[in-house]
Amino acid sequence: MRNELTWVVGGQQGEGIDTTGEILASALNRLGYYIYGYRTFGSRIKGGHTNYRIRIARRPVYGIAPRVDVLIAFDQDSVNRLAGEMAPGGVIIFNGKGGRAKLPAGAGDVRLVEVPMLDIAREIGSPIMKNMVGVGVSAALLGLRPGDIEPVLDDRFRGKGGKLVEANKEALRRGYEAARAALGDGADALQLAPGDARRRYLMTGDEAAAFGALVAGCRLVAAYPITPASEIMHWLVKKLPRYGGVVVQAEDEIAAISTVVGAGYAGVRAMTATSGPGFSLMQEVLGYAGMIEAPCVIANVQRAGPSTGMPTKHEQSDLFEMVMGSHGDLPRIVLAPVTIEDCFYAAVEAFNLADRYQTPVILAMDLALGLGKQTVEDIDFTRVKIDRGQIALPDDLNWDGGDFKRYRFTDSGISPRSLPGMPGGLHLATGLEHDETGHITEDRTNRVRMMQKRLRKFSNIRDVEAVRYEGPPNPDVLLIGWGASYGALREARERLEAEGVATGHAHVRLLAPFPAEEVNRMLSRANHVFVAENNALSQLAALIRQHADAADKRRLRTINKYDGTLFLPAEIVEPVLESITPVGVTAKEVG
Repeated sequence: MRNELTWVVGGQQGEGIDTTGEILASALNRLGYYIYGYRTFGSRIKGGHTNYRIRIARRPVYGIAPRVDVLIAFDQDSVNRLAGEMAPGGVIIFNGKGGRAKLPAGAGDVRLVEVPMLDIAREIGSPIMKNMVGVGVSAALLGLRPGDIEPVLDDRFRGKGGKLVEANKEALRRGYEAARAALGDGADALQLAPGDARRRYLMTGDEAAAFGALVAGCRLVAAYPITPASEIMHWLVKKLPRYGGVVVQAEDEIAAISTVVGAGYAGVRAMTATSGPGFSLMQEVLGYAGMIEAPCVIANVQRAGPSTGMPTKHEQSDLFEMVMGSHGDLPRIVLAPVTIEDCFYAAVEAFNLADRYQTPVILAMDLALGLGKQTVEDIDFTRVKIDRGQIALPDDLNWDGGDFKRYRFTDSGISPRSLPGMPGGLHLATGLEHDETGHITEDRTNRVRMMQKRLRKFSNIRDVEAVRYEGPPNPDVLLIGWGASYGALREARERLEAEGVATGHAHVRLLAPFPAEEVNRMLSRANHVFVAENNALSQLAALIRQHADAADKRRLRTINKYDGTLFLPAEIVEPVLESITPVGVTAKEVG
């Protein structure tokens, strides 16, 4: 029995490939397996190759695996594309019969089995049910029973009538029986060891962030649909109205951010969700929010750019834009969740930070975090604290008998804010430079003091997990990353440790204001430093160099990948070993 394997279904977009993956992932999650699911799809509605990959394990997993054990291929194109990724002893189930399927050259030790999934679906009454036949085939391969899957079908199709539920169950059973017959004695070769039967959440990062926003008290979302951030809006449009909230599909990203800033100014917790092109359009209003010190949250779920780029592919190339975008010296907070689970907690944190520091907070996600699906342990709601920051009290509103000083100079740089309707809380909120009451002025002394006030707010942020570190205190090799590369870096560290190389892994969670002191301390303790990120310009490495000591800058090396796909652990391990291992010496001897 297997403790871990990777299953993939491949076919054409518009044929229900995602449904196949979603149903199997849900069933496996209910049985107590840990899941990491990832979709590969093109920027079109129908046609073109798509696949859904599920890593199934009896321990937590945070990223994709390098090899595929089971491939359900609905067309020859899927076989051609994915056969080279098959693990030795893997099985490809092809939709067909009569020797139509062909393995490409170099496929290796792979078993190819034909099952007429489409023909079975037609016999039941609907060709689209070939996907459910494929789920039944998969159950047979993994050592599951149709009864393990049927509760998911009951939940998924309950609202569509009993006949549809029964038809899908028949397709499931027929697929299971056909696979058992076709596989013969090899039917149990890829059987999974039993899961622990514990029920856990199964969610995407977009869903986790949306859930976190809801729990944090967000009651207005304004956004314009854009891949891969749209799922945040889609999830909240179903949930938010139940709690007195509103979701507005704005006419464009400028209207979306303007609505959110206005709501934040009025005292409503509000957010928008976008991706790189939409975030670019928001830059001017982002500056306005910083100038009037209005809280707002922006989830930027990155994709491959520039311009339209590759809208459905993974990348981490918006870091410069998020940390330094907009004109002028604009302080802001940029928080980068580490895992899909952390997207929930980071979203809650983002709203507290926005209110506490009266500033825009950018939730720096990426496509793999946003759309990847992962098993999440129970949400710890005791970690959810609501901090609305310094709301003005009556003494603040009439503290000297004059106009309310909304932008009063304070030691912390944070001034109590009034909300519209508070007696005595009247002030001017202008994008022009202003004095303590908000009135426009270009006085030089005031300009310097007001700029220093806005900057001072961010000099002492100590209530945030800035860097997540795993490994020995004084490693030989230090791996650094951010966002969805966590899983690959975590496994790369484990593999390097197995090779005898003392390895640490630092995942930067707070990108702005940058935790220079903490990062420099980690750099100084390592002999070799590697920054792995999904962009071409080494943006995180550049940010680290900006704050690092001269000696540490020279030791820093980069590992870049920007082809639209996730890092695999080997793509980190191999360049590290090549760099640190002298010619003729093995890694274990170095360690």
